[in-house]
Amino acid sequence: MSIACTLFGPLDLRITDYEIPKPEAHEVRVRLGAAGICGSDLHYYQHGRAGIFAIRAPFVPGHEASGVVEAIGTGVTRIKIGDKVAVNPSHPCGTCNYCREGRGNLCNQMVFLGSAAIFPHLPGLFREHFTVGEQQLTAIHEPEITLGEIACAEPLSIGLHAILRAGSVLGKTVLITGGGTIGCMSVMAARIAGAAKIIVCDIQDRALSIAKEVGADLCIRVDLIPATELADIADTCIEAAGNPAAVLTCLTAARRGGRIVQVGTLPPDMTFPVNQIMSRELDYVGALRAHEAFDWAIDAIRTRRADVRPLISAQFPLTRSQDAFDLALDRQRSTKVQLTMNE
Repeated sequence: MSIACTLFGPLDLRITDYEIPKPEAHEVRVRLGAAGICGSDLHYYQHGRAGIFAIRAPFVPGHEASGVVEAIGTGVTRIKIGDKVAVNPSHPCGTCNYCREGRGNLCNQMVFLGSAAIFPHLPGLFREHFTVGEQQLTAIHEPEITLGEIACAEPLSIGLHAILRAGSVLGKTVLITGGGTIGCMSVMAARIAGAAKIIVCDIQDRALSIAKEVGADLCIRVDLIPATELADIADTCIEAAGNPAAVLTCLTAARRGGRIVQVGTLPPDMTFPVNQIMSRELDYVGALRAHEAFDWAIDAIRTRRADVRPLISAQFPLTRSQDAFDLALDRQRSTKVQLTMNE
């Protein structure tokens, strides 16, 4: 038997047992290395839903994971037993119009591990053992790269995809609202893409300190300055806070003709001054998950062009999932909290 971190509803987290799965053809069984608790996981834990996706049955969250290959099914040729692997939680169909256009993240038939979008729910990656298709795994052979770092490939891919949606930022000023995991990943992505100046806004000193450590040029306590000081200071704004006030910051900071990329999940009933998009000719675009950016993220991590180590605040064994979630909810003490295999 094996164990998983399972949500039965809001604030109802339990450790449950399940049979260790056997890999089918073209599947691989992975032993958990590390799995990061994401903002969507916290929404599921606190509210029983993340955006429009609600838990309708016991549900194992988790979509940022690494592990070690334990067993392989027939037909597996690229992955070997003992490999350290990054797990891509996305499994697009590969045949719909979106997939054929190179936008697999918008796939009509997307299977995304750790999401309650599909019912019956597929279990996510907060499990000791799990099986996935070989095509969702990438082996990392560099011995110095830890399983904790490898598990950061998925959130880094979000930051890279956000910058892709921003268009060229080479030589430009990029402002990012939110110094949490995705905000900091966006900092690293903007640096890789050649941004001349990266500004991060947040209301927590700790978050800004981490953002500075991973490459931000200027960090601003946005709650302590008048909004006018931010007017027209950025060519591109990345909204990574998922907060209505952060959207207003982006609308203020974006120069005329600039672009705003929404990465954060916002409240469904929020309002904002949409006429600014027209009167200042702003581009306002969304960024959902990632596609080819997952491979870019792995390359950046294995070479440490993106050094994600400052973001990893703590690791807890699965048996202490409650402690891990409690810490992850406290932004004054943590950035990225990960679950690991039990000792």
